[in-house]
Amino acid sequence: MMIENDFDYETRHNHLMIGGVDSVELAHKYGTPLVVYDVSKIREQINHFKSVFEDNQVEYEVSYASKAFASVATYQVMKQENCHIDVVSGGEIYTALQADFPMDKVSFHGNNKSVEELVMAVKNHVGVIILDNFHEISLLNQVLEELNTTTNVMLRITPGISAHTHEYDQTGQVDSKFGFDVESKQAEQALKMVLDNPRMNMLGIHAHIGSQIFEVNGFVMAAEKLVDLSAEWHQKFDYQPQVLNVGGGFGIKYSEEDDPIAPEKFVDAIVKAIKKRSNQKGINLPAIWIEPGRSIIGPAGYNLYTVGSRKDVSGIKSYVTVDGGMGDNIRPALYQAKYEAVIANKANDKPKSTPVRIAGKYCESGDILIQNINLPRTQPGDILAMFATGAYGYAMASNYNLNLKPAVVFVENGQDKLVIKRQSYEDLVRLDLKY
Repeated sequence: MMIENDFDYETRHNHLMIGGVDSVELAHKYGTPLVVYDVSKIREQINHFKSVFEDNQVEYEVSYASKAFASVATYQVMKQENCHIDVVSGGEIYTALQADFPMDKVSFHGNNKSVEELVMAVKNHVGVIILDNFHEISLLNQVLEELNTTTNVMLRITPGISAHTHEYDQTGQVDSKFGFDVESKQAEQALKMVLDNPRMNMLGIHAHIGSQIFEVNGFVMAAEKLVDLSAEWHQKFDYQPQVLNVGGGFGIKYSEEDDPIAPEKFVDAIVKAIKKRSNQKGINLPAIWIEPGRSIIGPAGYNLYTVGSRKDVSGIKSYVTVDGGMGDNIRPALYQAKYEAVIANKANDKPKSTPVRIAGKYCESGDILIQNINLPRTQPGDILAMFATGAYGYAMASNYNLNLKPAVVFVENGQDKLVIKRQSYEDLVRLDLKY
């Protein structure tokens, strides 16, 4: 049975199904809190992106933004789908290596890469290092000279375009910790330094205007600005980028208030804008790269919790408490992010008219996962399933209050597979030393 509401979901015997697997059985088998990914949804979105590029007949890369959720199993799926990935730390590089991911299909981002991380990237032949500041150009040159080698690089620029999104999710405006500013000629200065360095092959330009964006205009403006900059640099320095990397940030549906267009429609608009502008400027059409993370992994994720205590006070919205919270999903506390949920073992039951709050177990008043939701009457032991939790949930998980990080399970075609074990208490103190 398929339920029609803010999120379409399949049920069987009144239980929420995920990837052909009973979510209640998953909760009982692996324990809760539990993070579950429907792998078929991941593959489906990747293929939607690829189809846009192929329909437009342009060279491209779909580069998965690892920071949304990185694990050995995630990188294995990306490898199976012939994806590129972007990484932002030595830890993500190391994890990709454990997955036997092809390093030539890796971009290395970050605004404060260490010498150790740059050495790791260069020694493991990472495909391209995306330079973020002048200090980094100097550090990378030092590493390349010491290792007597070369590498591909891109410049991350700030195009001066602000995304209409949460303040912390805006990264393309001039006042940003990321990238070389275009208007002040920082980007041009950086280009000269790279072009003059025989150890650096200037592959292209990168820009990222923000995250969880619902409007196409900002992406189109940024794409056009990248082409304009390419034309300017072609005229001034006889340099033309082989690649324009337009980043990611395509918004997804988290709650009934969200009304995003399909992520692939953003990409179609970007590609068409670059093709048109390149033709107008008389420059060669570059390869176009995108870096979606949330839009690939977010809708595929579910968080399963067991309901515990309930607090009912006359005239006050009730608190329904679950066995997880801000330790496995910090976004509601950090960004005031909103989510939808169902009682997985009562998935077809009619919700009560009186809304409740879903509270976490952490010792913080702000540990509220959902502020306002109508659910069937809850009982201790019920399983609550939150939708679209696949991005920046487990990736930002902590051991606050010394709670354990949850297990992660991949499901596909009716089969479930444990891909990250639940932490144990022994894991919590493994690195602790007695005083």
